[in-house]
Amino acid sequence: MKKKNFLLSFKNNGSTIKQISASINLVRFSCFLLSVLAIFMAYLMYDYITLKKASINNVYLRETVLKQENELTGQRKQLKLYADEIKDIKSKLTILHEFEKRIRAVANIKRKKKEAILGIGGSNPENMDTTKALTEKHDNLMLEMHEQVAEINFAANRQHEEFKSILSFFEEQHKLISATPSIWPTSGSVSSTFGYRKSPFTGKREFHKGIDIASNKGTPIVATADGIVSKTGYMGSFGKTIVINHGHGMITYYGHTSKILKKPGSIVKRGEAIARIGNTGRSTGPHVHYEVRLNSVPVNPNKYILN
Repeated sequence: MKKKNFLLSFKNNGSTIKQISASINLVRFSCFLLSVLAIFMAYLMYDYITLKKASINNVYLRETVLKQENELTGQRKQLKLYADEIKDIKSKLTILHEFEKRIRAVANIKRKKKEAILGIGGSNPENMDTTKALTEKHDNLMLEMHEQVAEINFAANRQHEEFKSILSFFEEQHKLISATPSIWPTSGSVSSTFGYRKSPFTGKREFHKGIDIASNKGTPIVATADGIVSKTGYMGSFGKTIVINHGHGMITYYGHTSKILKKPGSIVKRGEAIARIGNTGRSTGPHVHYEVRLNSVPVNPNKYILN
């Protein structure tokens, strides 16, 4: 005999209104269906939650990727800007090099080595094309920039050396000009010129190694160029004499002075008073015997006097 289960329903007052009977198998099947339905609903809920999380993650990833793409775009623009600046620096270096060449041409200064300023066989500034899309040649542009920066450093260092050599040349020229006797040693009138003359003492023809400038006794005598006093004192027929070594093989003599104002070893500048007109030694009157010697050979002082 089959077992049956009874389901009773009661009103609020407790009286029975309906009675339902079902077999145990039906009850078990119903429970199974309910379990399957519960599992299915749980799976749907889990799947929904998983999809929701994935959707949230996708939104975050998209935002992250978009942010990174924007940063990369900004970096590429900055990279392109740096590349353009490198080109501009190279162009300025080229202009600077051309300026150096003009200075050398005007001053007749020869370069030690004839090489291209932007590297031996190096590329010109326009060879680095920054107009192409960076997405096409990002790596190539980076490599070119590294090469260009290294080349700029090389060119800048060598350009520095070239201008140093030019500066050294002009400094040497300045020293040479400063050491070249170029003014009159005193005021007065020339009483005897450089070259052959009739001796005022013997009447014979003799070679006069300098020029004589007559003036009042005590008139200042000045150095005709920068130099160092190498010798002072009584020197035979020249009387009291002061000698200045100007370097570069140039020496000047100032003879027949009445008073010497500088001592040996003194540094003097062009136009600085060094002695006073006198009549010492073999002399016919107050004057200065001014003599210029180049590599120990007397030369005509008039060749150097500019004032």
